[in-house]
Amino acid sequence: MNVLIADDHLLFRDGLRRLLSQFKEEMTFFEASTFDEVRALTDGGTEFELILLDLGMPGWTGFNELGAIHARLPRALLVVVSGSERRADLMSALENGAAGYIPKSSSAKVLLGALQLVLAGGIYVPAEAIRGDLVTNPDILADDTLTNVGPGGGEQLTPRQREVLERLREGKSNKQIAHELGLTEGTVKVHVTAILRLLGVRNRTQAALTAQGM
Repeated sequence: MNVLIADDHLLFRDGLRRLLSQFKEEMTFFEASTFDEVRALTDGGTEFELILLDLGMPGWTGFNELGAIHARLPRALLVVVSGSERRADLMSALENGAAGYIPKSSSAKVLLGALQLVLAGGIYVPAEAIRGDLVTNPDILADDTLTNVGPGGGEQLTPRQREVLERLREGKSNKQIAHELGLTEGTVKVHVTAILRLLGVRNRTQAALTAQGM
């Protein structure tokens, strides 16, 4: 597995590399300290399976940078590991192809669990985002509040989450759900993540099967 770690702090890159060494997969590490280096590496023909990167590194021009990486390497799992805990940044990252958003304030245990979830095909957002504790973005969850995070029954779902879950049961993609409900794809991703946690399941298929019995 080719892994790109992009952060302008050497110590943090070292920490991520040591953390990833706990996985059983064979990993080949590449590092970048600027977005110019990120562009060169992602344009260089290497097929990256996992990309961990910080926001605001030298050369950063905005979230279009993430979208460009996602367009070049659509199969790569793109995870933002950032010092920013602003909901607007989280949403912009998800809408530009990120499969996860991990605040740097997270513990090593949380970071490891988040990466395990992403590598298993899930999407990770911090629990605070699901509970609504991060700085509010009017684009997300204007009609309901996400609470009671944790395994539980369908009675914990908000009306909007039930609408999303019904469409998951129908096998619809995030893009289709967003179009039908008038939401952004990033908002749908956050709803899906909340649904998985509230139902105590690991993936969309399990959520759909649970919905059949509700």
